[in-house]
Amino acid sequence: MRALALSLLILANAAEAAPNVAHWNLPGISSPMWESHPAIDPLTGDLWFVRSDKKFSGWRILVSHCDKGHWSDPKPWRFARAGLEADPYFTPDGRSLYFISTRATGAGTSAALDIWMARRDANNEWRVPERLPAPVNSGEAEWFPRPAPDGWLYFGSRRDGGLGKNDIWRARQVSQGQWVVENAGPGLNTADAEYEFQPSPDGQWGVLATDKGLYRVEKSKTGWTRREKFGPQINVDNSGIGPMIAPHGRSFVFSRDAGGDQSGELFAVHLDGAAKWPPVCAGRP
Repeated sequence: MRALALSLLILANAAEAAPNVAHWNLPGISSPMWESHPAIDPLTGDLWFVRSDKKFSGWRILVSHCDKGHWSDPKPWRFARAGLEADPYFTPDGRSLYFISTRATGAGTSAALDIWMARRDANNEWRVPERLPAPVNSGEAEWFPRPAPDGWLYFGSRRDGGLGKNDIWRARQVSQGQWVVENAGPGLNTADAEYEFQPSPDGQWGVLATDKGLYRVEKSKTGWTRREKFGPQINVDNSGIGPMIAPHGRSFVFSRDAGGDQSGELFAVHLDGAAKWPPVCAGRP
C-alpha cells in the first residue's frame, strides 16, 4: 500500500509540474506573418519583436506600445536600417539594447549578420547604435545576443573553432573597447547545431534552442549542463526559436511554426502552471 501511495504521489507531482503551454495571441500584433523573438523594454513596457514572412525570411524589428487598452500598430524603431535586423534584447536596467543587423553592408542574407548595441542617453533617447568590435563579431554570422548575470554576453555563431554546425559562444568586455570571446563549452554545444541560448534572470538556468528542439539547461559548479529536453507540448516539431524568460523565472515565451497554413506563432509556457505572464495591455492577452 505504501508503494502504491508513493507511486500515486509521484504521478500527481509530475502532473502538477507539467508546463502549461498557451498560444500568446496579441491583437494588433499577431498577423499572417511570422512573429518571433519578443523583448520587453524595462523602462517603457513597449514590446519589441521580429516579423518575417511565412518562410521565416526578411527579418525586421518592430515596436508596439500599449495605447488606451490596445497594442499600437507595430512600427520600425527610429534607427532601423536596410537589410536584415532581428533578435532585440535589453539589459535589465533598460539602458542598453542588443540586436543583430546587416546594416554595415545592407545585405539581405544572414551570413552578414553582426551584433550591435544602442544605448540610452540621460533623456532616455536612443543614441546611434554601434557595432560591437572583433572578436565579438567575426567574418561569419553572429546572432541572438543575450546578456547574463555572470557578466558574459551569450550569442550564436558559426565561426571556426566550434564543436558543431552552429555553437553558442560568449563574450566579456575586459576594458573599454576590448572583449574576450570563448566557446560556451560542451555543456551547451554538441556536434549538432545549437542556435540560441537565453539565460534566466537569476543566471541559474536557461532555454537552449537547437536543431533537435528546446532544452532546459542548468548552472552547476562546473558550468552549464543540459537537464532535459522539453516535452512534446513544447517541442511539437522541434522548430522552437527566440525564447524570452520572465523576470520571475517561472515562465517563458517562444515562437514555433504553427503548421498548416499558419505562420510562426508565439506561445507562452508556465513551468509551474500558475505564473501570470507575459504582460497584458489593459487585460488583453
